Amino acid sequence: MMNLAAIYHRPESEMAFLYDSQTMHIRLRTAEDDVKAVQLLHGDPYSLRSLAGIKPPFYTKPTPMKKILSDDLYDYWQIAVTEPKKRLAYAFDITGADGTRTVYTDRGYLQPDDHAALNDLNTYFRMPFFQEIDMFHAPEWVKKTVWYQIFPDRFANGDQSNDPAGTKKWNANDHPGRQDFYGGDLQGVLDHLDHLQALGVNGIYFNPLFKAPSNHKYDTEDYYQIDPHFGDAALFKEVVAQAHKRGIKVMLDAVFNHIGDKSPQWQDVLKNGQNSKYADWFHVNKFPATYTPTKNFEFTPDATYDTFDYTPHMPKLNTANPAVQDYLLGIAKYWIEEFDIDAWRLDVANEIDHHFWKRFHQETTALKPDFYILGEIWHTSQAWLNGDEFSGVMNYSYTGAILDHFINHRLSAERMIDQLSNQLMKYRDQTNQMMFNVLDSHDTARIMTQAHDNRDLVKQTFAFTFLQPGTPSIYYGTEYGMDGDNDPDCRKPMNWAPDDDAQEMLAYFKKLVALRRDYADLIAGGTIAFNVLPIGVVEVSRTGAGKVLKGLFNTTGAPAELATRGQLLLSQGMQGHQLAPDGFAITIE
Repeated sequence: MMNLAAIYHRPESEMAFLYDSQTMHIRLRTAEDDVKAVQLLHGDPYSLRSLAGIKPPFYTKPTPMKKILSDDLYDYWQIAVTEPKKRLAYAFDITGADGTRTVYTDRGYLQPDDHAALNDLNTYFRMPFFQEIDMFHAPEWVKKTVWYQIFPDRFANGDQSNDPAGTKKWNANDHPGRQDFYGGDLQGVLDHLDHLQALGVNGIYFNPLFKAPSNHKYDTEDYYQIDPHFGDAALFKEVVAQAHKRGIKVMLDAVFNHIGDKSPQWQDVLKNGQNSKYADWFHVNKFPATYTPTKNFEFTPDATYDTFDYTPHMPKLNTANPAVQDYLLGIAKYWIEEFDIDAWRLDVANEIDHHFWKRFHQETTALKPDFYILGEIWHTSQAWLNGDEFSGVMNYSYTGAILDHFINHRLSAERMIDQLSNQLMKYRDQTNQMMFNVLDSHDTARIMTQAHDNRDLVKQTFAFTFLQPGTPSIYYGTEYGMDGDNDPDCRKPMNWAPDDDAQEMLAYFKKLVALRRDYADLIAGGTIAFNVLPIGVVEVSRTGAGKVLKGLFNTTGAPAELATRGQLLLSQGMQGHQLAPDGFAITIE
């Protein structure tokens, strides 16, 4: 018997959405290997009533759907359809592996010959009208962007005159303490824009630049001021202008979930308690706002106010308060209007209310329709990705599966593909193109350390990731093979004296970035397919416009015999027909 309980569809969601103004993408989920074929019955709903006897009913002309991906439990089917009248009724004619048939509708299951029900327009799932204003709008430029993440204090010290007191000597092999400063600044970024251009990246993601007492700047004191240790507004404006001149977009980090305890607003609450005009800007559960210090500067167990994590120096903002909303939205718009930034990355975005983010989206995209809004969310994020809040999120679940197969060896190739497929089916196709793919960052151990200094493994993992949907990111210094354990060790000063091994890694990254940018349209818009070959090699392909971009990755630990077809674009460990462990081959045909 067909497993009817596993069959699932939800209209106006990631399972039924406008891909462009004329085209809908429709998906269906069925139990793995349980269904032989799915056909879509679709057409103008009113035609069943108004064109009866004039035209055959649309359900007599089904269209086959294609099984696109599978995970450990389900198969996923998809089709792209258009409708001249821009209104759509649809149902699924499903044939099970056992030969049985059923029609899945908005009202449940029907027999295929139940013409009375099939002639009723209210039987069907519906897209009442193709409302382009409700469509998820993906900024086109993001699909073609390779990001470079800069932690400002550690990238380059271009102006020693603005160094903080106690600035340490620049040493790429140093192991930073949590409160160390190294003097990195915006002049250093400006001095090295040619390095980024030569690398081929075309987006910079800055960790926070605004005035704050810490080295990481997530404890904002003044959102309207570049931290004096980094430079000033004029210098930042020059950085943006010079980046844009090189075709490089700029994304800033917005820390709107919480503010620093040195901010004038919080200081006023500490001084005036519940009589402060800012008392309702925060979540103070008991006045006065107090906490017990501990040996760990960033931890307290008993703050009388809500904070980020258990950090007493980051009191949480009340974004339901209209005054707080107006304050933060003013900041968001200021940096777009005055400095022409292209994107905001939103720190701890999941802990802020949806109402605020809807206003944020509306007001920032009114200034720049192609503005990119990236949320820091580590878990499933459909609620934020319906087109009226974020463009994408930090894609940790997706890249986590890649790391757990390639680097950590916790997942088999098959289980990795299951998880990747499952993640892709959680979001619209446009959304998958906007996701931010990071393998390491200021919040994680560097990938070279995770890979136990296996340079070939690092290259292989990046090559696989660069073929995935989403916009990839390189953490500063990864292009030179820098290492580092978890925070704060992952925040070492940039290596500006690369040895031969570092230069070789840089040469590799230049080739990889160039490949990604050359085939950005195919990677973004092509159909993706995963496979594990009988010899254990992982295969990923992108098909579109008559071309197939294919990657083969040997994660088995032993040499693998295989034949490649087409033009070899980039490879490692490929000799003749033999692919070495940690090797890969990327081809186009």
